[in-house]
Amino acid sequence: MTEPADTTTTPGARLLPGAPVAEAVLAETAAAAARLRERGVTPSLATILVGDDDASAGYIRIKQRQAAALGFASPHEHLPATTTQDELHRVIARFNADPAVHGILVQYPIPGHLDYDVALQTIDPDKDVDGMHPLNMGRLAVGLPGPLPCTPAGIEALLAHYEIPVAGREVVILGRGATLGRPLAMLLSQKRPTANAAVTVVHTGVPDWPRYTRRADILVAAAGVPGIVQPEHVRPGSVVIGAGVRYAGRRLLPDVDEACAEVAGAITPRVGGVGPTTVAMLFRNAIHAATRSTP
Repeated sequence: MTEPADTTTTPGARLLPGAPVAEAVLAETAAAAARLRERGVTPSLATILVGDDDASAGYIRIKQRQAAALGFASPHEHLPATTTQDELHRVIARFNADPAVHGILVQYPIPGHLDYDVALQTIDPDKDVDGMHPLNMGRLAVGLPGPLPCTPAGIEALLAHYEIPVAGREVVILGRGATLGRPLAMLLSQKRPTANAAVTVVHTGVPDWPRYTRRADILVAAAGVPGIVQPEHVRPGSVVIGAGVRYAGRRLLPDVDEACAEVAGAITPRVGGVGPTTVAMLFRNAIHAATRSTP
């Protein structure tokens, strides 16, 4: 499915792998799940797969295995590629109405004739484990509790795990996407010890974007443009988080060129950086939803 984590050392930068962060989050999640089961409640993450995309099916299997390891129930609905929007909504509505289901995930992408954003809006916001429902994005914007977008939350957890100071530092995010750049900016600018940063968001529509990235204490690459961040775009000694990727077949193509490790003070590996933390945050959202719904 994915390439193995890169565990090689680099000549200059300290590596920041995501696996230890994910393991810590999942250990907390497993303990919380055990406490719920002692009270007669089995936390549950429901998944929906539409079509027969091999990669998507593989991601569902990974999540189901992780659910079993954590003591979660994992009801699953596999719909044919010919499914209509109304049929998809009916399955979501069934999971919404089921009190034994605490989290719902529609595996992305879905077939092109279906509208993923419309489907997302039909999910009960309190069961939205991706944290991407418009209501949850609004909660994030005004600082109300609710499910957090998984990749941004994973980045904050990664920085905290490695005790990288964020408060008062300059964070530059290259990329303004709705799933990463924008919510990460809101998250890291909030007032708490693991955030409270001065955050600047730039993108490829800004002709002189390197002027901003070269001054960053922490640079987060989230553009989805392979190799866009080169060593000359990085301030020496800074922290570089590679979050944007594309795929060529099964090969992962990151935003951050590997040569940036010669300039940065700390950097996520090409493979195994933010990815593991994203999955862990999915289950953290699910266990929080189960806990909130349990009297």
